[in-house]
This record gives sequence, C-alpha cells and structure tokens, in this order.
Amino acid sequence: MAAAVNQVHGFKPLACPPRYHPQSVVHLDYKMLDFSQSVVTQSLEHAFNFACIHKSSSTPCLSYSSKPEDDLSTNPRIEIIAGHSLPQVHALVVEVAIAMAAGVNIEPAASGLGGAYFLHARNGHTIAVAKPIDEEPLALNNPKGFGGRMLGQPGMKSSIRIGETGARESAAYLLDHGGFSGVPPTALVKLSHFNFNLIKSDSDSNPSYKIASLQRFVNHDSDAGDLGPSSFSATSVHHIGILDVRLMNLDRHAGNLLVRQENESYGLGKAELVPIDHGFCLPECLDNPYFEWQHWPQASLPFSEAEVDYISSLDPFKDAELLRTEVPSIRESSIRVLVICTIFLKQATAYGLCLVDIGEMMTRKFIGGKEHWSSLESLCATAKASLNMGLSDDSASSDQEADEMLVVPRVFKKRHAKGVLMRSLSSPTPYNPSSQSISFGDMDDEEWQSFLKIFQEFLPEAFEERESMGLSKQRLRTSCAF
Repeated sequence: MAAAVNQVHGFKPLACPPRYHPQSVVHLDYKMLDFSQSVVTQSLEHAFNFACIHKSSSTPCLSYSSKPEDDLSTNPRIEIIAGHSLPQVHALVVEVAIAMAAGVNIEPAASGLGGAYFLHARNGHTIAVAKPIDEEPLALNNPKGFGGRMLGQPGMKSSIRIGETGARESAAYLLDHGGFSGVPPTALVKLSHFNFNLIKSDSDSNPSYKIASLQRFVNHDSDAGDLGPSSFSATSVHHIGILDVRLMNLDRHAGNLLVRQENESYGLGKAELVPIDHGFCLPECLDNPYFEWQHWPQASLPFSEAEVDYISSLDPFKDAELLRTEVPSIRESSIRVLVICTIFLKQATAYGLCLVDIGEMMTRKFIGGKEHWSSLESLCATAKASLNMGLSDDSASSDQEADEMLVVPRVFKKRHAKGVLMRSLSSPTPYNPSSQSISFGDMDDEEWQSFLKIFQEFLPEAFEERESMGLSKQRLRTSCAF
C-alpha cells in the first residue's frame, strides 16, 4: 500500500481500496458541533479568525471556496491548522492520510453529546478520533439532537463559545510539555471527503471539508468511573491535576480519564490514567472548574520533588506566547486565565499547598444552598478593583464600600483591599450569575501588568488565611493507605 502525501497533506486514493473492518466503539463523552455549507465562510471566519494563521508548507491558508473544481471536493485531504510544530502531530496526520488513501471510512461514536468519529487503519485498528467543530452540543449540525445555535454563541459552558472547543483540545496537548500529563497527540485539522453529519445543505452532497479536532486514539481497559481511586497511582493523579489547574478545566470527570492497566494489577495503585476531552478548558473568564480528582486521597498527598521541579519550571508568559503563535484562534481573555492559573499553581506549590488545597481554592462553595465565589475569584476581584487606586493616605473608604467592591468594583485604598480580601475568604461572596464574571480581556497591557503585580502581592496572605481558617487540613506526608 502506498499513498502520496504532499506538503499540505493532500493525498491520492489507491486504485483498489481495501475492505473496511470496523472495531467496537468504547465509551466516549465528546463535545462538538456542525453547520451547513452555506454558512461555512462566515461562521469559521467569525468564530476562529483564521486569517491570523500564517501561510506555510505545514500550515496552509484555509480556502473557503466551495466550487466543484476545488481540489478539496475531488480528492481526500487533511491539512493541519493548529499543532503543526509538533512531530507527533505530523506522524498522526500521515497515518490518517494513508488510511484515507486506502479508502477507509469514518465510524460515528454512538455515545456522547456531540459528533465524534473513529478513523481506522487498513487492518481495522483505530488510529484517531475526529470531532468536527460544527457538531458540538448546541451547534447547528449536532447529530444527537442537541443543536440549533451558530458558532460563536455561548455553549454548554457560558465562558466557552460554540465551535471553539477544538482549538482548546489542541492547546491542551501543546501545553502538556514533554507529555508530562499524558495528553494524546491532538491537532486542529481540515478534513475533506468524509460523510460527516449534516442537518441542512443546499446541495445533494456534504460540504467539501470540515474543521475538526483530531486526537490519537488510546487503547485502554476502561475509564476512571469503572474503578475506585485506589487503582490509580498518586503520580498519575498529580500529573493530571497539575494540567487541570493550569488550564482551569471545567469538566474533568471520571469519564474523560481513560485507564490503562499494568500487568492486570487492579487495586494496587498501578493503573495509568490518560486525560482526554479538553474542550472545556481555558475559559474566557474565571469560572467554576470541576476536578474529579479533588475527591481522591491522592490529591491530599504532597507533590513529589520531580513534580515541584516541573511546576517551578513552568513559564506562564512563554506558554501565553506559544498559544498566540500556534493556536491564534484562542482569545486573549482565555490566555490570561492560563497565566493567572499558572501563577497561582506555582506560588501555591512553593508555599507548600497540595493539590486538593489548590483545587478547593479554585472551586466555588455552596453555603446555605447558595453558590459563592471561590477564593481565587475573590482574590482576583479584589486585585482588579485595586487597579484604580490613586487616593492619598488621608482619603477614607469605608469597610462597607470596600465590601461592595466585590460585586461592583470601587476605588479604595490598597490597605483596605487586603482587609476586604481576608474577609471575603472567610465569608465568601455569593455568586450572582446575572452579573458579569471576572474577566481580564478588557484590560490594556499596562493594566494587565499592574493587575498581575497586585495579584501576586496578595497571594501569600491568601494562602496564610486559608491555613488560619482551618481549611488546610492535616495531610498525610509520607504515604497514603487507600
């Protein structure tokens, strides 16, 4: 078998395609969306701003042409949009290109709320999972009956827009430096010549191409929901938790943690966890993350020396520039959330907090049946409100006014801001879903730098306050008996 792969990953079909041998479908909870060919140009250009992507042999300029003579409509083709700098992504794309040239078709995944498709090799082995951006939950061409909205509108998470989860999947792999957390190779690609789901069309055939996230399929035994946490190693839990904190993952549940068992030793803490489904990370504003591992005993163990070294080596500003360069469709507001969460992780670790401490400070609390801001949100609200301070030392600002700042930012002295921060951590502010969430996209560069300085100045007192409130419980420091 042979396939011709050109510089932009175009390829020619074989003269005699082999027979297709489908594999069984495993449980997946993928979230994606779909749209008609008549709105491809407007929706993609608006929601992804692909005009920012530079032309190169590995990242071709997207064509919005739907003319019959367009090569996309006549030959199978795959092109990398985001992730082109990673060798593992290129290897995956070549495998998929060879499979497409061999004439294999896609296999829809039955489970999940969005459209997901398995791509198989000639021998029937599953190579990858493709999730078209226009088949997410709530999107126009969602195949599971959860569609109707256009790209760019609020999705299942209000801080993440419909059609933008695919870019986040690629970003998660890009930010998993050295494969530390085990995210499978993932890219944002343009796929043609496949019969994806299409609700509406002006022609008898499907559109010539779709944008999709493409992730290497991981052979696994089950997912974390099928086992108790005693089966997982502390190292595996910590590595995934570190990634989730950095990216503020809003949807880390047991179903998107695949389990690969070593030597059939269930229950001995040797199972390897593989994190998938990162479409709900990097929100545009501070949101309420969900960390399944927060309820596991491994999260109460201190970080190992190697884990501390890895966290200390993280550079949030280099990561921010990496996203701007490699995944330009990620909005600046989301990139700034990454910076905030990475700084928070680094300083919390240096202070001696463990993973569960960090997760609890990022998660909203329910008190008296009401949702309250997380410690991180209160901290950022106070720091953001402090930006406008320019009052003289003899100016006054009442404590009551400072308290109100947490809902409607007000001008007040820095010394009052710190006092309000401490009170807000001990008496969390109720979360008002009708009010604007804490976002950093409205700041210019000078305001952003000033905010970061204030934010970092407040962190030590926030960590001290957590301990004085008795929220940092005594942790096991040497071993963990599950």
